[in-house]
Amino acid sequence: MKTATLSLQKRGNKLASPSAQVDFLSHTSIGDSFEEKLQNTGIFPLTATGVDIFQVNVGKMCNQVCKHCHVDAGPDRKEIMTRETMQLCLDALKGTDIPTVDLTGGAPEMNPNFRWFVEELTAMGKHVLVRCNLTIILANPKYHDLPEFFKKHQVEVVSSLPYFTARRTDAQRGEGVFERSIKALQMLNEVGYGKEGSGLTLNLVYNPTGSFLPGDQAGLETEFKRRLKTYDIEFNNLFAITNLPVSRFLEYLVDNDQYESYMEKLVNAFNPAAAMGVMCRNTLSIGWDGYLYDCDFNQMLDLKLEPNAPNHIKNFDLGKINNREIVINQHCFGCTAGAGSSCGGETA
Repeated sequence: MKTATLSLQKRGNKLASPSAQVDFLSHTSIGDSFEEKLQNTGIFPLTATGVDIFQVNVGKMCNQVCKHCHVDAGPDRKEIMTRETMQLCLDALKGTDIPTVDLTGGAPEMNPNFRWFVEELTAMGKHVLVRCNLTIILANPKYHDLPEFFKKHQVEVVSSLPYFTARRTDAQRGEGVFERSIKALQMLNEVGYGKEGSGLTLNLVYNPTGSFLPGDQAGLETEFKRRLKTYDIEFNNLFAITNLPVSRFLEYLVDNDQYESYMEKLVNAFNPAAAMGVMCRNTLSIGWDGYLYDCDFNQMLDLKLEPNAPNHIKNFDLGKINNREIVINQHCFGCTAGAGSSCGGETA
C-alpha cells in the first residue's frame, strides 16, 4: 500500500468532496442497502441510546498522511477548532452527566488550544481520551512533554499502530513511522502509561493494512503484546477497527479495483448483534466547526444529525439528541461486519 504525501483535497481528487463520496456509495450498492439490512432484521430505524461519549474532532491538521485516513488529514489541512467553539462545547457539557470526552483529529495535539481544552475538561471532572498518532510526540520539541502532560491530567491515550512490524506500519502510515511510534510508546511507558497499577491507560488501535476484515481482537491483542515485548513496550488493550470505505481508503479501493469485492465482504459479514452495539448509538460527534454528527465517519461525509435534532453545538439540546434516529448510508456496513467495529474496537 503506497503512501501519498498530500491530502485528497490538496491533490484535487474528486473524492475529497463529501457529497461525491456519498453519491458514489449510494449508487454502487452491493446486494441489499444498509437500510434494507436493518429493516430485514427488525432494527430499523436505528436510534440513539443516549450520549456516553462526546467526541470532538478538533481539526484536520496532522503531521502524517496515512493511506487509510477517513479524515483526509495531513500537514496541508488547516481546518482547526477555535477556542470559541471549544467554549461552546464546554458550555454544552456543563450540567450534563456525559462522562467521557474523546478528542480526535488529525493530530489533536496540533491545535494550539488543545492543552487549554484538556485542562478545562478535566477541571469539569470529565474523563478525557485523546487519539494520539504517537509520532506527534517526536515531531517537534514542543510536543516532547506530551506524556507528562497526559499523565498530569490522567488522560487516556489511544494510539494507532497498524501492525507490530515496520514494513506493514510504514506502508500504511509513512516511512519511518513504525520506528518513531516505538520510541513514543517507550516514552509513554516511562511515565507509567500501560503499566499495571499506574492507573494510566494506554490502548492501541489495529486496523488492517489492506482490503480485508480484522481478525479476532483478543488474539491480535495477545500477539501484539508478545511481539511488542521485544521493544519493552506494555499497553492495556488493543482495539481492532475495520477500515470504512470513506475518503482515502475509498480512494485506495477504487484505484486498486477492490471496491466491489471489499463491499461484498462487508455486506456478507453483516451482523445484527454488531449493529445493535455500534458507537453512533451512544456517541455525539462534534466537527471542528461545531456541527453535530452521529459519528466521525458521518462527519467526514457531511451527514449531519437528523432534522429533528440540533445540527450545531450552539443549539445543543441533549433531550432531542438522546431521542434521535441515526443517519445511515452504505459505509455503515463497515461497523456492522463480523464482530463489529467502533472507536473502542469490537461491538459484538
